[in-house]
Amino acid sequence: MNKRISACPRILRYRPPRIAMTLLAAAGMLQLALPNAWPMIAAVPMGGGAIGVLGFGIMLRAWWLFRTRRTAICPTAETTTLITGDVYRLTRNPMYLGVVLMLLGVAIGTGGLPFYIAALTFFLIIDFAFCPYEEAKLEQSYGAEYVAYRQRVRRWL
Repeated sequence: MNKRISACPRILRYRPPRIAMTLLAAAGMLQLALPNAWPMIAAVPMGGGAIGVLGFGIMLRAWWLFRTRRTAICPTAETTTLITGDVYRLTRNPMYLGVVLMLLGVAIGTGGLPFYIAALTFFLIIDFAFCPYEEAKLEQSYGAEYVAYRQRVRRWL
């Protein structure tokens, strides 16, 4: 691997699900510790639940595709297969999109501003650290095949 890819940002040492869980726990603690410190946002439990379930389904489907094709799920591990079908026809990052939707579902369901901040923070970490790293790695590994896929399918939606 070239230096641009092998010298990964420090945040890439942490797995995205752990980052999401940490942000969710921090948001929950802030919401409980300072319940009146945040502007009121209407809670929509059913809507939040539906968005969260949708996100979980998207993430699980992408995870299943990785497992059945026996390719690494860890963002810094070597990829053995470029998956471009199924949910990967809609977004290049269905696992990340699924987690963002789950976090957003919690935010909408509770109406808690710290949960919205957690969802946004996770999105920004993924979009500015993980995605560029993974895209460079995939371009190096798969060349024109990945470039064509990247031009055909958006990063998010």
